[in-house]
Amino acid sequence: MGFRASVCCVALCTAVVSPWMRLEAQQPAGAPQPPPASTITVNAQLVNLPVIVRDKKGAMVQNLTKADFALSVDGHPEAIRYFDKDNNLPLTLGLLVDTSGSVRSALEDERNASEAFLDQMMTVPDKAFLIQFAHEAELLQELTSSRPKLREAMDQVGTTPPDEAQNDQGGTGGYGRHGGYHGGHHMGGTVLYDAVFLASDDLMKKQQGRKALVVLTDGEDRGSSETLASAVAAAQRAETVIYAIYFKGEQHGYGGHGGGWGGRGGYPGGGRRGGENRVDGKKVLEQMTGETGGRMFEVTSKENFAAIYTQIAEELRSQYRLGYVPDAATAAEGFHRVDLTVPRDKKLFVQTRDGYYSGE
Repeated sequence: MGFRASVCCVALCTAVVSPWMRLEAQQPAGAPQPPPASTITVNAQLVNLPVIVRDKKGAMVQNLTKADFALSVDGHPEAIRYFDKDNNLPLTLGLLVDTSGSVRSALEDERNASEAFLDQMMTVPDKAFLIQFAHEAELLQELTSSRPKLREAMDQVGTTPPDEAQNDQGGTGGYGRHGGYHGGHHMGGTVLYDAVFLASDDLMKKQQGRKALVVLTDGEDRGSSETLASAVAAAQRAETVIYAIYFKGEQHGYGGHGGGWGGRGGYPGGGRRGGENRVDGKKVLEQMTGETGGRMFEVTSKENFAAIYTQIAEELRSQYRLGYVPDAATAAEGFHRVDLTVPRDKKLFVQTRDGYYSGE
């Protein structure tokens, strides 16, 4: 259907219009002809919003229509041009698993739950990839639709240091735009921001359809070359939702070598550039997921990895997809803040990304 084809990417639509086209059609034979027409080129960026709506008890609300929503961008009302459910769009999943010392005790549970989640979610033509990260980010499995390859890669998680891990695609060493991404430290560290940035910018940005990253981590970054702001921006530019599974490990890292956070609102947990202030990993993940339209879950004695994955799967199956074409002001280069509500029922909670970027 037309909507499905339109929303599978951030579409740059170019329309060519001749102001003389209608006039020429009405001219009688032999009449004076107008001067040659100039061509008007209009570039419009289709912005997509994956949306989850819940009631006050937390249950999914799936019977809404386009008319139920009100959209504003940078404080100005915008017309919603496209509206549908996401269920049939291709899904690209990225699993990012923290293998640093603070979370290694949970790796076996992570593996089992992650394999079950992939088996449950993936159907043709869905694809997934797997990255592990500690002192560097390592691509264990490139994008594939093969469940056996994904299971084989999952079995490798945490069994060898990231710089020694290999997969059947021949990927070894640090993963990054220039063949390696090792962050600031080679002896210890957790390059969470690098992993999210690379997954978004190198892999998700090229994909179409529904896109989600699931990050299993304690949320503490030590040694990334990227910042939290640049990692979130990369996910937003790639139209990728981030879900985080927060696991509070035995050890605790401190403020990062990666240069602090240059984003809106300061450094979560009070860290400072190059300092030793404690970073609140939970607040980092809440910020990361909230700004991209996802959600953070915490592993507890009552809610294990499998139960959390079930909730993530339910959300991915229950998304609305809204699309609109910005006007000149909201298409200007830079970040634009989105506000989406359901005016008729103020008690409904709308979960979507908080904005988008135009331009490079």
